[in-house]
Amino acid sequence: MDETPDYTLEIRIATRFLDEESEPERDRYVFAYTIRIRNLGRRAAQLMSRHWIITDGNGKVDEVHGEGVVGEQPTIAPGDQFEYTSGAVLETAVGSMQGRYDMVGEDGTCFDAPIPPFTLSVPRTLH
Repeated sequence: MDETPDYTLEIRIATRFLDEESEPERDRYVFAYTIRIRNLGRRAAQLMSRHWIITDGNGKVDEVHGEGVVGEQPTIAPGDQFEYTSGAVLETAVGSMQGRYDMVGEDGTCFDAPIPPFTLSVPRTLH
């Protein structure tokens, strides 16, 4: 019997600092992040909404809720992946993001896919 769970997602994140769009003298630091969501489960799942917790280097927290990602509510079939790039603007050179995706499985099961914490930082800021 196949013991693969119905719904399992792998979430990988890559970040980069956008120097050309940032204005450090105005406390504006722009970052891009690319997220790859891979379906390791046995059933398709659709990403319905997102919830982000964004924390800057001063401890200021912003929460963002919204439908889908980058204007889409993708359905990810078993073995497939969905990748997108978005961005965040911080008032500090270092910060972090974490959150969750609200998902619905093909059988109507609702579940959360946690987005692990990741760091946003200007190169050579952290050791």
